[in-house]
Amino acid sequence: MPKTLTPGVRRYRAEDASEVRSLHRRAIEEVGAYAEELSDYLDSDMSNIEKNYLQNGGEFLVGTLDGRVVAMGGLRRVSETEAEIKRMRVEPAFQRLGFGKAMLARLEERAVELGVTTLKLDTTVQQVGAQRLYEGAGYRVVGAGETGPFRCFFYRKELR
Repeated sequence: MPKTLTPGVRRYRAEDASEVRSLHRRAIEEVGAYAEELSDYLDSDMSNIEKNYLQNGGEFLVGTLDGRVVAMGGLRRVSETEAEIKRMRVEPAFQRLGFGKAMLARLEERAVELGVTTLKLDTTVQQVGAQRLYEGAGYRVVGAGETGPFRCFFYRKELR
């Protein structure tokens, strides 16, 4: 596999639903952050991406390679000036190749376009790669706590 791959990043479409749900599950199972018994609760936003992200003043992007969804990420509006980065996932076979970094950068650009000045996110303590990604992009840890059965770190970044 080449060291530099460039996915096409585009807005989520309804026909992506199955691939997006499948990628979400594979990626979080890979790091031990999937709870089957709580998935209806913890992943409820995934059942209607259009409503929960696109129609709510946010964004949901997919990264494709050879016609396949290999990365994804959402921007969920919290208030007029604040949003959450959600559902950042990269196909396990394509991790550590820059896909997550590219997706995060595009979500931040889109946040600025939408007038967002503060981004927040969370990640489980076992997702060390995600922690490195966020901290490398200027996010700072502002707390820790529980989300369902998972211990999480909470991050925040002020956009310029």
